[in-house]
Amino acid sequence: MQTQVLTQCLEAPSTQPLIAINMKANTIKSWFYVHKWTSLICTAFLLLLCLTGLPLIFTDEIHHWMGDDADAPALPANAPKAPIDNVINNAKNHLPGKEMKYIYWDEDKEPGKMFFTLADSSSAPEASNSYLTMDSRTAKVLQTPANEMDFMDIMYHLHVDLMAGLPGMLFLGFMGILFIASLISGVVLYGPIMKRYDFGMIRTEKSSRLRWLDLHNVVGIVSLAWAFVVCITGIINTLADPAVEVWRAGQLAEMVSEYKDKPRVKEAELGPLQIAIDKTREAEPDMEVNFIAFPGTLYSSNYHYAVYVKGNTPLTSRIIKPALIDAQTNELTDIRDLPWYLKTVYISQPFHFGDYGGMPMKVLWALFDLATIIVLISGLYLWVARRKSKEQQLNRILTNLEAANLIK
Repeated sequence: MQTQVLTQCLEAPSTQPLIAINMKANTIKSWFYVHKWTSLICTAFLLLLCLTGLPLIFTDEIHHWMGDDADAPALPANAPKAPIDNVINNAKNHLPGKEMKYIYWDEDKEPGKMFFTLADSSSAPEASNSYLTMDSRTAKVLQTPANEMDFMDIMYHLHVDLMAGLPGMLFLGFMGILFIASLISGVVLYGPIMKRYDFGMIRTEKSSRLRWLDLHNVVGIVSLAWAFVVCITGIINTLADPAVEVWRAGQLAEMVSEYKDKPRVKEAELGPLQIAIDKTREAEPDMEVNFIAFPGTLYSSNYHYAVYVKGNTPLTSRIIKPALIDAQTNELTDIRDLPWYLKTVYISQPFHFGDYGGMPMKVLWALFDLATIIVLISGLYLWVARRKSKEQQLNRILTNLEAANLIK
């Protein structure tokens, strides 16, 4: 790539200074090696992330197209919701012997539906979970999804953690840091040089390697801001699990400190969930309830319903707040804003996934994703072509020396 820098300088118009970079040769060389090695190390993994991220942008649409989602039957818009405790009873009757873990709903994306997670116990591992999709108006079962990975689940786990759990997430975060270093060093090296040419110019009359170099630089500059934002937010998201653990050990433990010595409340002793939801809505009338964690689960305590509320705009919908409701007395015991580090994680997600602006934003994100794939593939091609060019040059030198009988 240092050869590429010199090549571009030599190809610059003669009316311009030969080198318009106010850096010493050693500085340029250092930036060159940063760009070369950070790019080479992270390219394969970034390419995997771009390829798996592309279908994830359209997760809802793909699930609908594949027929994975059960649509709620058409009812009048003003059809009343069934009492949530009735919906819970029907869910438990459909899966006898199972305990409630979580309930989730989103009227904006999935109107008329509620999603239930049950297991043999509230503390059972994820692998033993059972899932139900319920109609929130009729309290009837719409679907019983299998607890197995489909195509979109595979794409998701490859994208999030390489199917390696937390070590995989942290590894991808490190690859993201290398990619940021690659972006910055690329701008430092090629930004000043590209000012010598018309924006978007690709020298078709030159060698194929120079054409690929121009394509690499032009598409890279066009997608630079997007790649930077998505990469930074991706790095932040790799810290989601450690951030949740810090929150559970810190703020959540403080919120339930008065209950820490009490045994887990039994399911038969649970008070009506509707009262817990009503108490939360009284405390936060301008926010929407959309997630319930039952006692003994990861996102609650042994003695509380954790009722999570969110903002009511596309961006603030990622800002959530937990309310702890005594699961026996239905008294609100605490409600707090999440700490800054968890807010940072959740606020970064819409910027990473591009899912806060509807289909136009998704299409834009997909186009930039494709542009980044072009940058990664062209960069890999340039490295291979440069190595091949060096080998050919060495072979020509050896051939000439042999012809002159200078070597045997």
